[in-house]
Amino acid sequence: MSSTERTTGTERTTGTERTTRTAGTTRTTRFRRTGRKAALVSALAAAGVLMAAVPPAQAAPAPASAPAPAQAPAGRGGSACRGHGVDPAARIRYGSDVVIHASLARIWTLQTDVERWPVWQPPVTGAERLDAGPLRKGSRFRWTTPAPATPTTAATTLEITSTVRQLQRGGCVLWSGPAVGEGLRIDEGVHLWTFTEVDGGVRVHTEETWTGAQVEADVPTATAALAAGLEAWLRDLKTTAEHA
Repeated sequence: MSSTERTTGTERTTGTERTTRTAGTTRTTRFRRTGRKAALVSALAAAGVLMAAVPPAQAAPAPASAPAPAQAPAGRGGSACRGHGVDPAARIRYGSDVVIHASLARIWTLQTDVERWPVWQPPVTGAERLDAGPLRKGSRFRWTTPAPATPTTAATTLEITSTVRQLQRGGCVLWSGPAVGEGLRIDEGVHLWTFTEVDGGVRVHTEETWTGAQVEADVPTATAALAAGLEAWLRDLKTTAEHA
């Protein structure tokens, strides 16, 4: 979330088109906490806004090259893009980073060429720009990802319409927006990425926050799902940038 401006992006993260079309018909089902945590993790971790590709139990440790804490202080005096960061009041948040041994230009192109996300991120089943030209402040894009059935929700496809809130070319990007599917919703995800050149490569840092009654019904479970998604996204970006 993101994505997402699935965006998110986000999008956390993502605009209002989907909300406008579905507000009158979309069911929002609150997950039950007792005996339902694994189901919630499975559904959220499969969401494109999460980009999860690993089981939730493996989500907490950061990659070997990413000495980030299990839960970074996202949006609380931490990283920002042109002075703007993730939602400081959100109860669901996660941050991590990784050093990628590739050029800044290559990493930036991979991350901002939204329509090619499905090529190197298996959880993204579709992505389209809603405007032309290079990604910039105000750009919007829509992307989709499947979410499996759980004891409380049917299988669905999440659609994220992300809006870029801030962007500094080669330095950072911030997007936000909802992730909406039949019976599954993240009201808003706010997703920040920063890129800093270091010896031998680029340190990529990401933070994301979620808000919404459904995910806030079980904050620890939603946070674990968010962590899994962000770590998977970083791994896919690192692998693609270094070896493709």
